[in-house]
Amino acid sequence: MRSRNSVTPRAAVEVSNYDVETDVLVVGYGAAGASAAFEAALAGARVLIIDRAGGPGGASAMSGGEIYLGGGTPIQLACGYDDTPAAMAAFLKAALGAGADAAKIDEYSAGSVEHFHWLVDRGVPFKPTLWDAPSWVPPTDDGLMWLGENSWPFTESATPAPRGHRPTANDFGGRLLMQCLTEAAESAGATTLFDTAATTLIIAEDGAVIGVVAKRYGREITIRARRAVVLTTGGFVDNDAMLAAHAPQLLGHTKVSAGTDDGSGIRMGQALGAQVRHMSAGQVGMSLIPGLAARGMVVNAVGRRFINEDTYPGRIGQAALFRQNMGGSWAGDDTAIWVIVDEEGFEDVPENQRWGVQPTHVAETPSELEQLTGLPTGSLVDAIRRYNESATAGIDLDHHKSPRWLRPLTPPLAAIDVKLGIRPPAEAGDRRGTGASVFTLGGLHTDLDGHVLDLDGHRIPGLFAAGRAANGLHGTGYISGTSLGDGTFFGRRAGTAAARNA
Repeated sequence: MRSRNSVTPRAAVEVSNYDVETDVLVVGYGAAGASAAFEAALAGARVLIIDRAGGPGGASAMSGGEIYLGGGTPIQLACGYDDTPAAMAAFLKAALGAGADAAKIDEYSAGSVEHFHWLVDRGVPFKPTLWDAPSWVPPTDDGLMWLGENSWPFTESATPAPRGHRPTANDFGGRLLMQCLTEAAESAGATTLFDTAATTLIIAEDGAVIGVVAKRYGREITIRARRAVVLTTGGFVDNDAMLAAHAPQLLGHTKVSAGTDDGSGIRMGQALGAQVRHMSAGQVGMSLIPGLAARGMVVNAVGRRFINEDTYPGRIGQAALFRQNMGGSWAGDDTAIWVIVDEEGFEDVPENQRWGVQPTHVAETPSELEQLTGLPTGSLVDAIRRYNESATAGIDLDHHKSPRWLRPLTPPLAAIDVKLGIRPPAEAGDRRGTGASVFTLGGLHTDLDGHVLDLDGHRIPGLFAAGRAANGLHGTGYISGTSLGDGTFFGRRAGTAAARNA
């Protein structure tokens, strides 16, 4: 007998009748699901989208809305950057870390300009202006931002160009993005069924996926998908059992989600023998203000710098958690990460860009600040001395910080404990925890058209996936905008392929 939460596939012969029938069933109504539904409907399929929530959006609607696009988009050209797909691909292969999917990155980069126009045609607006400083979310409606492309080591492998494309909104653009995508999907003919949580895949005798079992208001219903099922159910950050099994370092931190990223789609795929990739990988948004970090230095629990502070702030967060053991529920209290900045650097960041952050400690000398932070004797004093020598010389030999942000720190000095700071403002979906905001990157392994692959690398008939339910572009690294970008781009591919599936 199956347990109440079983994801064991149900044989079609066990289903006496179907409550609902469609051609293509999309499970999950975020950006990836909306994109898949639009293309499937455009290809002539009858499309139904189901979501366990009471409406569309999910984590996509709660996000900053950044979409990673490049290769020479009109917004880049208007801002003076003549980017190329090759440069974009080179950056992503380096920035998305070990195990990044080179074939998907090449495909995504080559199709990025077309994808930009697709988004614009769906009504997504972009302003042709650049925010030219490190930030989670600029306090403006600028349509383009840097996401670490102009920081070391990426400057060594590709010509820098800003590629963070932001829908025209004063802060978070995710809601605007989802409004445009849902209107497009439903105008194309997709229908919806909310408060409906898929629990189990239905398979035919030949192993093909032909539908799902779902729960709706406590009642079990069955949905037939004549052509295919597309899983766009999100990641698994809300499933602590899955985190403990695959990504324990993400436990105990603030979860970036709409509360529904429980890994259900991934588990349903695994129950059919689907291959998963990079389940231990995660994005880590530290509670720091990028503008303050860039103007100062970031040190670990023994007072040492460990990264160039002008890089993408999520990269600082990943380094802090995965390499410096910044504490979660599994770590002790001796894993602090500190931002050290002087008064000039602090005041140089406008108040509306500090998001309410105040110094944890203020001191007149490096020695006094070292004592207040409890860092090992001599550690912070030596770190500040070394940093100031590099700044005076105009070159950071230790971590290659750009000369633009390299300036000697002069008293009075401040230390900001990021474990006690605010949540990164880009992550409006933050829930619970302090210190870092996290979500998962691992998921079902798919090909370029979104087919879910089994352990032998073969396509599972009738099953597709996109968004954070799939691994997508990512290896161990992350850059803002690559979730929405990869989800919408490969969601489109999955929707088209699903509609054409026999």
